Amino acid sequence: MTQSPRRPARTAPLVAPLVAPLVAGLAAALALSQLASAQTTAPAAAGTLAERVQQIIGRPELRHAIAGVAIYSLDTHTPLLAINADKLFVPGSTTKLLTMATALDALGADYRFHTRVYRTGPIAPDGTVNGDLVLVASGDPDLSARITAADTLAFTDEDHSYGGSVDTRAVPGDPLLVLRELARQVAAHHIRRVRGAVRVDASLFPQGDRELGTGVVISPIVVNDNVVDVTVTPGRTTAAAPTIAVAPATPYVRFRVQATTGAAGTAASIAFGADSALPDGSHIVTITGAAPAGGSPVLYSYPVPDPRRFAEVAFTEALDEAGVTAHVTRTAAPAPPRAGGARAARDAADLVAEHVSLPFAQEVKVTLKVSQNLHASMMPYLLSAVRGHADSAPQAGFDMERGFLERAKLDLSGAVQSDGAGGAAAFTPEFMVRFLTYMASRPDYAVYLRALPILGRDGTLAKIQVGVPAAGHVFAKTGTFVSDDALNRALLVNGKGLAGYITTASGAHLVFAAYLNNVSVPRGPKGAESVGEALGEIAAAAYDAAVPPVRQ
Repeated sequence: MTQSPRRPARTAPLVAPLVAPLVAGLAAALALSQLASAQTTAPAAAGTLAERVQQIIGRPELRHAIAGVAIYSLDTHTPLLAINADKLFVPGSTTKLLTMATALDALGADYRFHTRVYRTGPIAPDGTVNGDLVLVASGDPDLSARITAADTLAFTDEDHSYGGSVDTRAVPGDPLLVLRELARQVAAHHIRRVRGAVRVDASLFPQGDRELGTGVVISPIVVNDNVVDVTVTPGRTTAAAPTIAVAPATPYVRFRVQATTGAAGTAASIAFGADSALPDGSHIVTITGAAPAGGSPVLYSYPVPDPRRFAEVAFTEALDEAGVTAHVTRTAAPAPPRAGGARAARDAADLVAEHVSLPFAQEVKVTLKVSQNLHASMMPYLLSAVRGHADSAPQAGFDMERGFLERAKLDLSGAVQSDGAGGAAAFTPEFMVRFLTYMASRPDYAVYLRALPILGRDGTLAKIQVGVPAAGHVFAKTGTFVSDDALNRALLVNGKGLAGYITTASGAHLVFAAYLNNVSVPRGPKGAESVGEALGEIAAAAYDAAVPPVRQ
């Protein structure tokens, strides 16, 4: 991955060859019942593949690990390899494959979010609104700088929500792009002053749960992925204070730097320490630790504790910049709706601004390419709310997913899931391959395929198996679940996964799922990455396998 923000590479040329042969996917799913009994040493065409995979999972560093692999031909509808294919594995973010497929089915690739701003009172001749301005959250996950002039959603291979790595980057641009656009529309309605307050109606579904990976708060209002980006640059000398750059910079949060510059070559230890909440809902956060001298600037992500309040403060600032004098409520707690207040402000005549999102297919791409935890975690909440379920809790969303999988005639005894991103899930390789085979039969398969990371090219697979022949021909979702091992000053990779599609060197079309659980690795990002490389090698071995394609 490059060291500067860049637009994603186009992936369309590799999609078309996979689509035509997959019409028979439903029949293929039925043939997958052979997977559980497939032998790793037969037939001859799969022997080389089996030997290569066994060499990978038989390495000394994996001797305590558990491996599960299922590889299946979409052309001949036959299993090619099965290793512990009927056992449950910790899947990490390969769970997002199911979450986003369910959302794609429920909403459709062309679905658009409508984020609207209403006034709750009349506009006086002098431009004063005798009431409030209410921004009604629609659940749009991309009120951010991701929107490009080309009407696509941009991403960086190492998403800004996963702060703390020298490779982490935010997409270039203004994190408050959408809020400023809405503010300009308000001003265009000849509004110059708001007598009441600026409010965000975040009642689409309950706010407050934190997603299990990064701790970002789940909410129907999502500005800059509900994080503040803090880039820390070491000082010029040891013990000097590092400098920080904050984006977006708003009064919602102020940072006090109590960190230092450490010795060159030492490990960074930057952390967000004391977090003091003030009565108006703003925060003062202390930055502690050390940044090594001579090191590169590193982006860290501060998860905002109250996304609704964060959006209110940021939107009020945007209004001020647009020439509209307004203020937020004095306290952070949302006031009960008044007569003519937030819930009553739905008449078209009261509409003063609207942002329409890009098609949902773009959001699927962002979530799967960079493994965006918040976006995936909010989907069960969002689907239940948008589709009118009385129960707006995530259970209603999971009930929708279960219905989707039952319609696909999948055996759900091989699947366990309690969050959208993969912090609480387990799947068998056989189930995952059956699921992916079903997805290959659907009319929205091309959208789904384009959303997947590409081996050695982009997203979370950008640095895996770079330069090998398989690079550019494996479309798959990664997954990682790691815990600390204090006893050995190491890490335990509880689960590492890779699942998706392969166009082989011979032109055959495969679907695969590979998992490695319980791998002890050194602390630091390179440890878990080494397990990811092993899974990438399995995919590369399948790419090279002598599997004849079906001639059309």
